Amino acid sequence: MANKRMDVRKKLLRMLRLLLWPGLGIKRWLLLLLVSLVFFAVAVAMAVLHVYRTAPDTWWLPLLSSLSLRFLARPWRVAAFALLGLVTLALSLWGLSHSLLAPFLRQETSVLEAMARYRRREQGPHIVVIGGGTGQSTALRGLKHFTHNLTAVVTVADDGGSSGRLRRSLGILPPGDIRNCLVALADDEDFLARLFQYRFPKGQGSELDGHSFGNLFLTAMVGLTGSFEQAVFEAERVLSLRGRVVPSTLELVNLAAEVRVPYEDRPVQVVGESRIPEVPGRIQRVWLIPERPQAFPLAVQAILTADMVVVGPGSLFTSILPNLLVPDIAAALKAARGLRVFVVNVVNQPGETDGFYAHDYVEALERHVGTGAIDLVLLNNRMDLELPEGLEWVREHPDHPIPYPVHRADVVDVDHPWKHDPQKLARTLIRLLEARTGPLVG
Repeated sequence: MANKRMDVRKKLLRMLRLLLWPGLGIKRWLLLLLVSLVFFAVAVAMAVLHVYRTAPDTWWLPLLSSLSLRFLARPWRVAAFALLGLVTLALSLWGLSHSLLAPFLRQETSVLEAMARYRRREQGPHIVVIGGGTGQSTALRGLKHFTHNLTAVVTVADDGGSSGRLRRSLGILPPGDIRNCLVALADDEDFLARLFQYRFPKGQGSELDGHSFGNLFLTAMVGLTGSFEQAVFEAERVLSLRGRVVPSTLELVNLAAEVRVPYEDRPVQVVGESRIPEVPGRIQRVWLIPERPQAFPLAVQAILTADMVVVGPGSLFTSILPNLLVPDIAAALKAARGLRVFVVNVVNQPGETDGFYAHDYVEALERHVGTGAIDLVLLNNRMDLELPEGLEWVREHPDHPIPYPVHRADVVDVDHPWKHDPQKLARTLIRLLEARTGPLVG
């Protein structure tokens, strides 16, 4: 008990020292708060004296008469002190809120607006986004403006670039796609988030050539915390995430593919996520090595309890399907009670989905996962923008209807028409969820 009391005293003293630290701008407001409490105390005392003075004569009235405040016990004086207390209390609370929340507010946002938005998003629907690469981070970047209950389930099959080098040299899970999701879910993608995305220049003859700072940070956190999942958790704290990021599995997996190459009698097998798009031909199927890795429990739990599960957008064979090839992730998706939406890409990805129609994406998903994994397919229906050479819109084939309900909407980024627009995509997904569950909070 004595030790506990000592700990409490130490914490109180530490808090007091922090409150009195020079330059915080809160001491004046604390003093004004104290003054408001004094005004209220005086008002209450005068009200009590006024009541006692008008009460029938009792034995304690002579004692009351000797109090120096009795001459102040007038109704208008009580009201005046109470009004002063209210004014000073309001001013002190306003000043304290602005001083304490100033580091977390944008210049154009008031405290009340920031608090209202935060509460609405905090009570928002639980949405899980399954994928990897830039498509997944695009969806998260838009959805975080509607809810803070976001979970990104990310593939760990990446073996190229900075992530692949760190994976091969240190034996850790590839951090690249997880880094992208962390930055996308950051409270405000300001300097710290951009720092995570900073990539050291290539061709400098340095060991840091081409490495991303965020990848190195996550690698260092793995060394400090002793586990990849704890490293991601610490990164979430640093970036003040509006959601969480979890890998689909904690096992080191490799992605393999069977590609039908022109002028070859039989399909060619390719091992390595980064090598698959480089082989010319049509991808028939993909699988993981080892084939049945254990799912990360938090990922399974998030999918089962979500109000909505968004599959995609992203590279179909190298970002989306590697998550669903983890058996328990696929089983959780089929058992999920929330609305399951498959977001088809805006354009086909060269080297991976060349010549695909919309139904080809759905058929590839069913071929690897089976039927009953999705409820709805979301397609882009705006195709009047000019695409860079070599890219083609994902269109519907008139003779091959999609065997699921289809929702068509303008979700394309007009400045980068080969990508989804984060806000358009998020608004469309929220409307689809509201059509099923009714209006959401906020």
